[in-house]
Amino acid sequence: MRAHLTRVDAVLVQALIAAALSFAHIHDIAMAAGQDGWKAWAYPISVDLLLVAAWRRLRSGTAKAAAWCWFVIALTASLGANVATAGLLDMTDVPAWLRILVAGWPAVAFLGGTLLAHSAPIAGTDESGPELTGDQENEPEAPAQPAAVEPPQPSPPVSVPTALVDHARKVAAEHHTRTGAPIDTPTLRTRLGVPAPLAEAIAAQL
Repeated sequence: MRAHLTRVDAVLVQALIAAALSFAHIHDIAMAAGQDGWKAWAYPISVDLLLVAAWRRLRSGTAKAAAWCWFVIALTASLGANVATAGLLDMTDVPAWLRILVAGWPAVAFLGGTLLAHSAPIAGTDESGPELTGDQENEPEAPAQPAAVEPPQPSPPVSVPTALVDHARKVAAEHHTRTGAPIDTPTLRTRLGVPAPLAEAIAAQL
């Protein structure tokens, strides 16, 4: 029991050290790219939260393709910051492309977190029929009765984050300014990159 606790403690300490180093590297890259103050501290938190959200979705066994996609994106951001601070990058004069990537990360992380949070698992269906007992198998089959038609049930409301609605309003306003016509739901869904139910819920609030 004591040996097991020692191994657990060693793994926990190693994980904390690695997380602290990665956190500091991402913070340094953000600072070098012009994101000072509290913004530089928010970047490593954003990267780590996206990693955790993607990992939890992978562990749940649903939407694995999307979870792997966002996990790789967050891991690349973390690993890239760790490598860049190893002397391969002049921290006093970072290139323009890195400034662009750092400035665009919040939108990428927001989209990934929203999609991971709102992609619901698909419930499986049981296609097996009812089991017949011996007495039921010998009974003559009764004529099939027409099944009662049930009225369609309304879909449950989709929860939409306020920040996503605000972003959608900006996209709709830009579309209206550019085309002179209100944005339709398929276009809104394409521009936001969200599932159809979520796009319909957002369009209803515009």
